[in-house]
Amino acid sequence: MVKLGIYVSLTLFSFALINSTSKGEEVQEGDMQIKAAASAAEIVGDDSMVIAGSIHPHFAHGQEGKLRASALVVEGEGEKLCLVSCDVLMFNKDIIDDVARRIESECGIPFENILISATHTHHAPSTVRIHGYDKDEVFCGRLKEAIFKAVCEANEKLKTDQNVEMYFRLGQESTVGQNSRLLLSDNTIYWVGPRDDALRPTGPFDPELPVIAFRKPDGSLEAILFNHSTHNIGARRGGVRSPGFYGLAAQELGEELGGTVIFLLGAAGSTHNLILSTDEMILRIKNAVKEALSKAQRMDVRTLKSVKEEFEYRVRRFDEEAEEKAVTYYCRKRLGGNPEPTIEVFRRMRRELAPHRGEVRRTWLQVMLIGDVALVGVPGELFTSLGIEIKRRSPFRYTYVVELANDYIGYIPDKEAFDLGGYQVWTGFHSFVERGTGERIVDEAVRLLTRLRESGR
Repeated sequence: MVKLGIYVSLTLFSFALINSTSKGEEVQEGDMQIKAAASAAEIVGDDSMVIAGSIHPHFAHGQEGKLRASALVVEGEGEKLCLVSCDVLMFNKDIIDDVARRIESECGIPFENILISATHTHHAPSTVRIHGYDKDEVFCGRLKEAIFKAVCEANEKLKTDQNVEMYFRLGQESTVGQNSRLLLSDNTIYWVGPRDDALRPTGPFDPELPVIAFRKPDGSLEAILFNHSTHNIGARRGGVRSPGFYGLAAQELGEELGGTVIFLLGAAGSTHNLILSTDEMILRIKNAVKEALSKAQRMDVRTLKSVKEEFEYRVRRFDEEAEEKAVTYYCRKRLGGNPEPTIEVFRRMRRELAPHRGEVRRTWLQVMLIGDVALVGVPGELFTSLGIEIKRRSPFRYTYVVELANDYIGYIPDKEAFDLGGYQVWTGFHSFVERGTGERIVDEAVRLLTRLRESGR
């Protein structure tokens, strides 16, 4: 059996060591006094609801932790930014646009200043139509209400004395996850099933773990944000609803450190945990956050800005015969048991997508600047190589991707991944953007980042 190591390119480490002068510093003078408030609201699920994250529908029995919508509102010099993280697999823009417009109307936070993302837990009721099941409309309604409630509560807290200072540290966790698109001996790409003939990873893994903390004048924590880039799969108990290992880590950190702890998923479209237990992942993530927090330095906040723009993309044109061959070959060789129901799920998805080949659709790209930290909201499962490229090309030293933000347009692979194939590029409701979309997203994200940079000069 091939011993699998952690794949981290030397260029990734060199990126992390870039001197601040190479990116430049904000030229605005004078720090602003900021306020920040956070709150979390539970998204209630029950055992009757289909759990998302698998090919076929299944149901949970019981729950661990809470499924939450966690919100942070930051205010300074008349500007308000709002970040929300939700313990669901993903969501489409119709749901998120609706609740964001309500927040704008009733809380006074501009639509373009609101970023709502999913943690991608694979242990929550379905909020999208994907694979062999549909979204649960009741749970979607509860999701919207939880988002609105969390934001309203955080916004209301700002009316009290919530002056804070912002602290930042770029931490690292290089063992929780790895590039999971392994090249197998038959030149296919690993998805599920045996991998004892794996040859090597086909892309990078991003170990960066930035931590942002907002402290009150008495030193207590109002909120902690952390960002990391691995699929959020893993519950402590099998067959239950769960926020996943990242969500469980966030909730336990909140209990131990105080304040609301919010997880933002990075570019994780090509990375999974293949080795560690859920308990070990939770422990390592918590330790990495705590270590970063212990070394965090106060960051002057000169800027609070956000820009959200529409991004056009096309539904890919695909070769039905080639798609059928790729899916059938892999499933019959690697899945074991009876693979035919799984193969049929992919056939059904392609049949429904076929009339839409070449169709132009619109989604959101967003860039948010909090002090010297830039967050890039991407509406799908972005491959890690593309996320690293955004970081490298950003005019801001501290730039981090938040995937599954404001919408869901499926996996967003790079061009090389299209050539290699594999589950993440098999056509379906999970993967339908045309080749080159990922590179265009990188270019547009860098353009928005540059626009924010230039507006601050």
